[in-house]
Amino acid sequence: MTEQPRRPVATYETYQEAERAVDHLSDQGFPVERVAIIGQDVRLVEQVVGRMDYGRAALHGAASGALPGALIGWLFGLVDWVDPLVSGLLVALYGLIFGAIVGALFGLLLYALQGGRRDFASVRSMQPSRYDVVADEAVADEAVRLLGGLQTTGAGGRPAHT
Repeated sequence: MTEQPRRPVATYETYQEAERAVDHLSDQGFPVERVAIIGQDVRLVEQVVGRMDYGRAALHGAASGALPGALIGWLFGLVDWVDPLVSGLLVALYGLIFGAIVGALFGLLLYALQGGRRDFASVRSMQPSRYDVVADEAVADEAVRLLGGLQTTGAGGRPAHT
């Protein structure tokens, strides 16, 4: 299957506005399977969420290890053919505890090895500066016409240069 050439039909500042535009096209009976929303000028944003110390490093490690430990324990517990439910839950509990302990130890070890270079916790995300609604070349003019009547809530929502 070859991809059709596409061109931008509108540009928006937020994803919600671009999503609303595609929804508007759908409401008008437009073939939305020929449309895409493309984020442009993507940048990495790292939001600092707090200070990291040995206690928080251990807590994050324990949380990371508890779930996999419980899952592995539950799977091993299901091997017991006599009473798989009880043994599965019991071994899952043991796995949760063991996973939390091992995770906490690894969290402490990794934090200690950093030597104070990264004493904060953060969350990374990719954020586009704008969103282009693009359509297949064959239906782009119709999309521009239909989006011309759409009222935008913000400063976004401008027709793309064709």
